[in-house]
Amino acid sequence: MSDDVLHLTGPVLVGPLEEREQAWVVGGRLTFDVPQASGADVVRVDGWVLPGLVDAHCHVGLDAHGAVDDATSRAQAEADRDAGTLLIRDAGSPADTRWVDDEPDLPRIIRAGRHIARPRRYIRNFAWEVEPDQLVEQVRAEARAGDGWVKLVGDWIDRDTGDLAPCWPADVLAAAMAAAHEDGARVTAHCFGEDCLPDLIAAGIDCIEHACGLTADTVAAAVARDVAIVPTLVNIATFPSIADSGEAKFPTYARHMRDLHSRRYDTVRSAFEEGVRVYCGTDAGGSLPHGLVAQEVAELHAAGLPRLDALAAATWAARDWLGREGLVEGASADLVVYPADPREELAVLGQPSAVVLRGRTC
Repeated sequence: MSDDVLHLTGPVLVGPLEEREQAWVVGGRLTFDVPQASGADVVRVDGWVLPGLVDAHCHVGLDAHGAVDDATSRAQAEADRDAGTLLIRDAGSPADTRWVDDEPDLPRIIRAGRHIARPRRYIRNFAWEVEPDQLVEQVRAEARAGDGWVKLVGDWIDRDTGDLAPCWPADVLAAAMAAAHEDGARVTAHCFGEDCLPDLIAAGIDCIEHACGLTADTVAAAVARDVAIVPTLVNIATFPSIADSGEAKFPTYARHMRDLHSRRYDTVRSAFEEGVRVYCGTDAGGSLPHGLVAQEVAELHAAGLPRLDALAAATWAARDWLGREGLVEGASADLVVYPADPREELAVLGQPSAVVLRGRTC
């Protein structure tokens, strides 16, 4: 297919309310100008065209036990690609996935390096485990190892209290955020509960993952500081089973997790209505399979985001937030084609009729 010209008959959805009648893919690039005859075959592709979907919380190279081999990483990336996800923010992985950048048939990955956690305060084999006095140094290392993001573990179960608790002192967080920003990286953090959020937001965090512990006060603080959230609602759906598994040893934690789950939609809706930017992420990897982006968009809509905003959270708005091009003249042709208008029916996201990556159909 590398020498073929693709004729996208459209509509081409270049923005939530902006569309072009048609477009072409020539030499792997998108153009809205009719190409001159070149002798190449012209392949017609019919349907509604979206920029490649975005999964802003995804773990290529990771499973429930830690890093996986390259063959498994490839299978994970292929599952995401086949679901229409062509841009991934890999929110923490112990595996080296740089080789993916050289694979023309795999999604583009924006890496956050490896998770940074307190010792025995996160899932085994996932994170660099450091004490507070080592955090700034480790953040600098991950800022340089990643692609402009660093991932902290903001809270986890504290075995002494038997419940979720913050992992880092406020002064250390402030120094770590400053260090990351000095090195040109943004910082995000895993946060299930309420108590870690005030210090993280005050310290200058750029994004909160899960964010199911947001309250009216921390929502207001997030709006004031322009902190985005990636709720990962398909992951929060597993909280009742997590609570069941921890009930015997940590009953307070189990009750807390069930409460966070029960108000998850209200939390996301309230944050969105108050002006917090919300983006789509599945938390694929670990315990969840890859390729869940359509389900997460549906969950965002179920939580109260209007249909167009839920769609934008995985397309136009997400690409802009991550600094990646969408459907613009001369951009890499990373796009998905659907048999019906996804702005009218989100369920169509689960039924792509064509996936085009770097100008090639996959």
